[in-house]
Amino acid sequence: MNEKEYDLVIKANKQLDKAIKEIWQYKDLLFFLAWRDYKVRYKQTVIGALWAFLRPLLTMIVFTIIFGKIAGLPSQGNTPYSIMVFVAMLPWYFFASSFQEGSNALIANSNMISKVYFPRIIVPISSLFVNFIDFLISFAILALILIYYQFMPSINILLLPLVLLLAIAFTIATIFWMSALNVKYRDIRYIVPFIVQFGLYVSPVGFASEVVSSQWRLLYSLNPMVGVIDGFRWCILGDNVSFYWPGFILSIGITLLLLATGYLYFSKTERKFADII
Repeated sequence: MNEKEYDLVIKANKQLDKAIKEIWQYKDLLFFLAWRDYKVRYKQTVIGALWAFLRPLLTMIVFTIIFGKIAGLPSQGNTPYSIMVFVAMLPWYFFASSFQEGSNALIANSNMISKVYFPRIIVPISSLFVNFIDFLISFAILALILIYYQFMPSINILLLPLVLLLAIAFTIATIFWMSALNVKYRDIRYIVPFIVQFGLYVSPVGFASEVVSSQWRLLYSLNPMVGVIDGFRWCILGDNVSFYWPGFILSIGITLLLLATGYLYFSKTERKFADII
């Protein structure tokens, strides 16, 4: 009697609801990867997690001197220029760090991916948990800065979690695209740092987005980080910010489009990761 040979093929689940359930089943692995990455990040450093505070603080000082003092760009309302910059640093560093780490996460964990099955989507999104801890540290520093300047946040701060959700969605969307592309095209690892560096200067981090001419404002908002940063400033600075709603709505639309297409592309290429990587 001839024995038939069978090949076991494990396919990625493309249905979003089932994918979420699968991620929940592997939540322990997700938290393990996040905690491992966080410990590695500050391993053998002198001041450890304080780097989460120093990076935005030093950038705030540099931008305040260059844009606020030398270039003479205006702040927003009666807001001190340094506060305006630091508020923008919160979502920017969360996005930039998560984007860089998430884009290279599949390659960095190639040994695990090629040997064991688990939802591959866990690997790149684990970087969000790591950088969210840094975000909370930086937010606590912002509170101290506000106290120092005796600046009272707006009541709009209650809506900050919704804007943070937009920042998370945009970050996940870009990670889906770049991490999947990085598996097939290793040039991506050289492009990612350039995107982050370029994005820092084209996003309204060191200046108010109002300096952009009104005729170009909507086009400028094609960068979703413009809507995210403006949203953070509006939530914290309140009446000092003239909020540009058309640009914010455009940022939401582009983010949702990138998130949907990024997830579909990641799911489509996921089953080939172990072979290519």
